[in-house]
Amino acid sequence: MINDSIDYINTYTEGFSPEIGIILGSGLGEIADNYCEYAIPYSDIPHFVSSTISGHKGQLVFANIEGRPVVMMQGRNHYYEGYSMEEITYPIKVMRALGVKTIILTNAAGAINKSFQPGDLMVITDHINFMGNNPLIGPNDFRIGPRFPDMSEVYNKNLIKIVDAAARHLRIDIKHGVYIATTGPSYETPAEIKMARTMGADAAGMSTVPEAIVANYCGMNVIGISCITNFASGISTRKLTHEEVIETAEKVKENFIKLILLLLQNIK
Repeated sequence: MINDSIDYINTYTEGFSPEIGIILGSGLGEIADNYCEYAIPYSDIPHFVSSTISGHKGQLVFANIEGRPVVMMQGRNHYYEGYSMEEITYPIKVMRALGVKTIILTNAAGAINKSFQPGDLMVITDHINFMGNNPLIGPNDFRIGPRFPDMSEVYNKNLIKIVDAAARHLRIDIKHGVYIATTGPSYETPAEIKMARTMGADAAGMSTVPEAIVANYCGMNVIGISCITNFASGISTRKLTHEEVIETAEKVKENFIKLILLLLQNIK
């Protein structure tokens, strides 16, 4: 399957070999629009599934950014769309086969930590998989990764230091925290958020963790950055909407893009 996907991609990209992969979350697709050299809809790539979410273009974008060959997922697929864990993480395995060594995972998330505010950016230091599933369940292909991968440092500490340095340079007050992933598509209840806070979570979302698990399994260096777009349920009296998520991501995207570009310059 991976070879099928790679062969099709190479007919468009003429053997373009990316070093860095980026998954662009809700409202953050402008980086791909600004730097696109090749764009292939997911629906055209063998064994990829199509994104059904508003704000996600659903295409694989190739570009040279800050002198680095990059492949970007302009929009991701989610477990709540009805896809399997294997389907939503399959692009990560394809990225690794294309040559990607480092992956940047971005998302929109709700603040659980009461010191966070909508518009903050948070470096993910660790995660809690509360999705009731794992993308590595099933037969293992030892050509890709080990049966029982270590998860003690999913989010690369050196990359976190690089993000922190970039944020200081840009005078962005970046937060650190633990991301908890639930299946969605319903937002969490106040009781669930209270439970998540007790477990040590700082922000909640419906993505990223399956991708981080598979990227770590494949031997990639992983960094995760959340755009805090709203207060999680029970933190404020406002009702949660996807429109609010997109609206806040739009306001923050300039700083987010600057941070990603500076990160790309400094990744070794």
